Amino acid sequence: MAACPRRPPAFSRCSTCCRPISSGAGRCSRRAWVTERTLRRDVERLRELGYAVVAARGATGGYRLEAGTRVPPLLLTDDEAVTVAVGLRLAADEGLEDGARTTLSALAKFEQVLPSALRERVNAVSRLQRWRLPREAAVPQELLGRLALACRDQERIRFHYTAADGAESDRLVDPHAVVSTRRTWVLIGWDLRREGWRTFRLDRTRRLTGTRVRFEARIGPDAVADTAGRGEFRLDVLLPLPLGEATALLGRWSAGAVAEGERLTRWPIDAETSEGLLSALVWIPAHVGFRLEGSPETISVVATALERLREAVASAGDGQRPSSPGRS
Repeated sequence: MAACPRRPPAFSRCSTCCRPISSGAGRCSRRAWVTERTLRRDVERLRELGYAVVAARGATGGYRLEAGTRVPPLLLTDDEAVTVAVGLRLAADEGLEDGARTTLSALAKFEQVLPSALRERVNAVSRLQRWRLPREAAVPQELLGRLALACRDQERIRFHYTAADGAESDRLVDPHAVVSTRRTWVLIGWDLRREGWRTFRLDRTRRLTGTRVRFEARIGPDAVADTAGRGEFRLDVLLPLPLGEATALLGRWSAGAVAEGERLTRWPIDAETSEGLLSALVWIPAHVGFRLEGSPETISVVATALERLREAVASAGDGQRPSSPGRS
């Protein structure tokens, strides 16, 4: 006598049977290796949990989920749904075997049973340029979803922003991409008042509002990826040297250096922290003069660090105890 297979869990049994009605309850119960009474009890359990299971009586009757899906819909809050979408994309990027295909397939099924308003948020987040879990600063899911929608719909936005040096300002921006760096989520956009590309940390962004004004894209995917790969702090160092001499001096750190005429080289440097940026500047040999170009925020970081060094040098030998260090 053939051994009876182990009965699957209740949810699995109902997932097998709750399909478009085409066979009777008796056939469903036999396929799940349970009695009709057990199957009815499983269905009632699902209904108590909020699952809409439709039943049809008669010889050709059976069960199906109201949404018409092959798997039960998930009972999630809006933020939980966005989190699941992000998690699926992360799985696709983490080197799992056949990860991209299977996770995208799961995401498609997941979106199928979502309310239309929530599906808009999840679909927008699924189109973000890069997916990596932020490691430091937490970002509200609502803010992430709204920015993703603004990027997708090419809608101009306003928000209040706090820079690295603590300066606060109101920004008017054409958003192009939301990406994740090693530190946090970042918005890449064209700042209309400063007339240039800027990156904004989402954990420093507040009071986001849409303007309902549409804009034309100024940048392609490759340029977005290049901008996303930069650190938070970026400067251009202008060295009074031909490109060949500059690259010989900088060695393997000369990536990105370009000629600005015959006797000038532009060397871009960036870092995740202000300390990393300052270390690169201090490393330039003392006999080489240079000039800096960068955003007002980054120049302010350098100026603040320089003032601290001047104070430290001025106090050398006077017997004073140094004050507690502050963050630049």
